[in-house]
Amino acid sequence: MISIRSQAAVPAYGARVIKIPEAFARGTIDREGDSGARWVASLPGLVTELLEQWSCLPDGPIMHGEVGIVVPVRREEQAAVVKVSFPHPGNAWEPAAFEAWRGHGAVRLYERADERFAMLLERAGSQTLAGLPDDDEVVRITGLINRRLAVPAPPDLPRLRDRVAQWAESLLQDAADFTDALPKPAVDEAVATLRELGTDQPEVVIHGDLHARNILNAEREPWLVVDPKGLVGDPAYDGGTFLKTYGPTLLAKGNRDRDVFRCLDIFAEAAELDRERVRRWAHYRAVESALWRRRHRYVRSRGSAAPDRLTELADRLVQVFSSPQNTSLR
Repeated sequence: MISIRSQAAVPAYGARVIKIPEAFARGTIDREGDSGARWVASLPGLVTELLEQWSCLPDGPIMHGEVGIVVPVRREEQAAVVKVSFPHPGNAWEPAAFEAWRGHGAVRLYERADERFAMLLERAGSQTLAGLPDDDEVVRITGLINRRLAVPAPPDLPRLRDRVAQWAESLLQDAADFTDALPKPAVDEAVATLRELGTDQPEVVIHGDLHARNILNAEREPWLVVDPKGLVGDPAYDGGTFLKTYGPTLLAKGNRDRDVFRCLDIFAEAAELDRERVRRWAHYRAVESALWRRRHRYVRSRGSAAPDRLTELADRLVQVFSSPQNTSLR
């Protein structure tokens, strides 16, 4: 194991020093083990080479998410960021999605180094759409962006329809392992959604992880998306993903079931999507989330799958989208 302290900070382009955020380094090593430690140790040199290759100068402190770092830079007068992600198949399709969008609703891609999981991207702001106080406006803006992202898909991006069989198998396995977690009809409906809607997929690009924290303020346009998974399929799937993450936020604020359905209406109208199709994907994503949280809590706590607050909110969202008394709200 390579310790964080042993990582050598190397001189960067322009006589700067690249220092990897310690929280990011520790999180990567804890998650990825020795391969993560080796990659973290290589990052200062890798970033230095990319800065030189793309003629960029560092222009601010390094930021990070869970799987990658973002280095603010300038290339001549152009403000940009160098993003480097941990080499993982789930991070491989991001540049292809940006290339397909060509800046329409998303940050622009300036350069890519796929073998290094690195990109030079347009710099967006630091405010996320999640920070807006008006829930309806958050939902409306996300729906409008969802519609803009649905551009004709290139042939090299993975298809959502090719993944639904594995998703259904995983869902059934989780339901079998945690039999008391959710009502059987809720799980059955989620599996039916995968089997009925999963194979009926348009050939358009979708984000794959659309939520309010992946939408940033910008100068060129008010809001632009970042961090796509890069899939091809049903834009209503992204609507379900968004509602899976935003629904618990609404419920945690004390909103009623009716308020969640109002957001479903607002999103579907703004995105110009079939409301019932969005609801079904949102229901599936809520079921998946409720079971996933139990699975990972079981692993982290070495045998206890007791619900926590986020799991309880996911369970509530499953009830909202599937409970018979909510039929009149659909």
